Amino acid sequence: MSIETTVAKKILHDKIESQINTVQAKLETLKAKAQTAKANTELKTIADLVTEKIALDRKLAGLKASGDATYDKAKSEVQTRISQLEKSVQTLEAKLKSA
Repeated sequence: MSIETTVAKKILHDKIESQINTVQAKLETLKAKAQTAKANTELKTIADLVTEKIALDRKLAGLKASGDATYDKAKSEVQTRISQLEKSVQTLEAKLKSA
């Protein structure tokens, strides 16, 4: 594996990890708001999103350990899942703001 490939993978990993950390922080904030509002449906949704975040953490670890042959597929899957998770968090944020 070339140095450029290794650096590119490290940069991508760091970017995705940052996105996951941002989602985690938003989920914690949303959980506190939902608990304050006694919004049980939203709390269930947050619990589901936290579970998805944990699964995404595992996928990210798998991405880091993947070889060249499986890297692109794993990268695509991780990027798709983080995008879906971010959209779900944004939807939940909007719902809690309007409540």
